[in-house]
Amino acid sequence: MRSAGFAFSNTSVRVISTLQILIVVLFLALIISGGIYSYYQTTRRRTELAELAARLGWTFRSDNDSKLAGQFGSLKCLDQGSNRYAFNVLQGTFHQHPICAFDYHYETYSTDSKGNTETNHHHFSVAILETGLPLKPLFIRPEGFFDRVGEFFGLDDIDFESSEFSRTFHVTSPDRRWAFDVIHQATMEYLLAAPRFKIEIAGTRVVVFRGSCFQPPEFEAALELATGLVDRLPNYLLREWKGAVQ
Repeated sequence: MRSAGFAFSNTSVRVISTLQILIVVLFLALIISGGIYSYYQTTRRRTELAELAARLGWTFRSDNDSKLAGQFGSLKCLDQGSNRYAFNVLQGTFHQHPICAFDYHYETYSTDSKGNTETNHHHFSVAILETGLPLKPLFIRPEGFFDRVGEFFGLDDIDFESSEFSRTFHVTSPDRRWAFDVIHQATMEYLLAAPRFKIEIAGTRVVVFRGSCFQPPEFEAALELATGLVDRLPNYLLREWKGAVQ
């Protein structure tokens, strides 16, 4: 009985040890597979962006650039977190406008109940169109659930004659008249038919982005949206700006 029990005990130990080894091997295999997949995705993205740049006559570079992030730091969409840098940078012209587009990184930090600090990495893409026009601040983004909740408590955005547009987009600006000047009927129809992006207008720039990274073809789509918005600026605004310059 004792020797049988001893044999059973040794067998149990061997089985447990084997399972532990298998678990460790599987865990290491998952880490290695994840690393290989991440490297493949990163390499594939860079290749596709380089091909996009070559097709459109742009330049492309993949290195991290904190100076470029600082150059556009006045934009609200980029003014958040720390350790900010741009990477996968595309530069050139698009429909005769200078452009700069890139993936963007910033960090935020959170602390748990035990006082341990965790670093959170955030990434999203940005496409910036330089207009050379004296634009005023304006922010347009798809309307979300919490926007509707905010409206219930009086935190309303700017509403337009088109109820469909007002339901679809959340629009804010310190100058309501400017918002109505820019977003007239033709522009509302254009934005309703276009792919959904967030838009920030500030200084002389139109900035198009999302809360995540674009697929490579979406950089071109984002700049098409920005260009379409600029092309639909009313003629009387352009005449006013031309008169002011003269």
